[in-house]
Amino acid sequence: MKHTPLRTCLITREKLPKNQLLRIVKTKDQGVIFDSTGKMNGRGAYIKNDIKVIKKAKQKKLLSKHFETDVHASLYETLEAMCHDA
Repeated sequence: MKHTPLRTCLITREKLPKNQLLRIVKTKDQGVIFDSTGKMNGRGAYIKNDIKVIKKAKQKKLLSKHFETDVHASLYETLEAMCHDA
């Protein structure tokens, strides 16, 4: 049986397989962006691939707090577009 890597959702604190999460990364030159590859360099965070969780993160500005910088609204729009529930 193959090992499935688990990651913790920043919002819900659930441990889930990586394929059920969206990865956001803070890079030195691009700021905070969505990481579609899951392998970009920089400080990363995972959010559950659920529209309610994304809206909660946006409402409470949890990504801004985690990365200690302003996160543009366009990032949340990208995450909502990538969400399987939408």
